[in-house]
Amino acid sequence: MPIQYYIILAAALFCIGVTGVLIRRNAIIIFMCVELMLNSVNLLLVAFSKMHYAISSANNKGTAAITTGTDAQLFVFFIMVVAAAEVSVGLAIIVMMYRNVHSTDVNFLNRLKN
Repeated sequence: MPIQYYIILAAALFCIGVTGVLIRRNAIIIFMCVELMLNSVNLLLVAFSKMHYAISSANNKGTAAITTGTDAQLFVFFIMVVAAAEVSVGLAIIVMMYRNVHSTDVNFLNRLKN
């Protein structure tokens, strides 16, 4: 499958995520859109890693020390770990906000300043 399909899909997912973060006011939906943007970046990392591995393995057919193309997959794993930590902290903040304000609307965050 050509790399352009992955780029178009990741760009569409990222644009949907950015639009959701800018337009929506519900904190849970904003977190979901941030996760959508992180996953689009993960998709591009893996796609470019596989493309780079295919090009390097085609150029070095006789070489024994060919990398397997798992570098980006390791970065994707760390991004997923950080995203899971971000979601757990974010949901804890949302729960505390809902207990105080009885809404998940981010416009009510100004009330928490006092």
